[in-house]
Amino acid sequence: MMNKHGPAIEATALSVRRGSRTVLDDLRFAVPPGRITGLLGPSGCGKSTLMRAIVGSQARVAGTLDVLGRPAGHRDLRARVGYVTQAPSVYTDLTARQNLDYYAAVLGIPRRERATHVQEALHDVDLTGHADALAGNLSGGQRGRVSLAVALLGAPELLVLDEPTVGLDPVLRRDLWQLFHRLAADRGTTLLVSSHVMDEAERCHRLLLLREGRLLADDTPEALRERTGATTVEDAFLHLVDEADRGAAAHAPAGSPAPPTVRKAAS
Repeated sequence: MMNKHGPAIEATALSVRRGSRTVLDDLRFAVPPGRITGLLGPSGCGKSTLMRAIVGSQARVAGTLDVLGRPAGHRDLRARVGYVTQAPSVYTDLTARQNLDYYAAVLGIPRRERATHVQEALHDVDLTGHADALAGNLSGGQRGRVSLAVALLGAPELLVLDEPTVGLDPVLRRDLWQLFHRLAADRGTTLLVSSHVMDEAERCHRLLLLREGRLLADDTPEALRERTGATTVEDAFLHLVDEADRGAAAHAPAGSPAPPTVRKAAS
């Protein structure tokens, strides 16, 4: 079922409106399979909305959005896409192992295979030593890892991870990024990882840079630095923001106020 020959995710004229506000504005991009694509931009730029659209839980989506060769949200994608939200999706009155066993049953993994899938997922996120602890007694970072383990059940082809490293210490952040790279390299998993921390951009194979619901760039970190003459992706992002602001000011009607210039990326 792996979608090896075309993009894992492809969007054309993708827009989302919330009331009178345009949250995503005419996005066009393609996410390559078996790679880590970073979705970066300041808080409130539309990253979570885009991820919800990709997994099929966002209302009022216009345009075309295909995931693993199917329309986003198609029933055939339920077992092929893993999704981790910013808030850990675990039952605090169950142990980590019981949480995974429950979600394995929901996914339809046969009973005789569940223990193996659960143990593999616990091992992947380095939680075997806390497998039988109540989720409510785990730290916030550990509960986040339980959520990630749930998403790994059944070896999904696409992982959509909404700011999975927020609030984690540097060692755990490093370990998670090593896991992401192993999943891509060893299993061919496609990962879409959102963040507002620009140094995480350097860990991705490709980047989608969002600002105010618009796509500023869709390229590799190396190409973005070369294109803008910047030494870091953060500086490249700021260059693109200033460039977009100058373009908007040049096309604004006479007398319109100039858009504010962003001097520092969100961190």
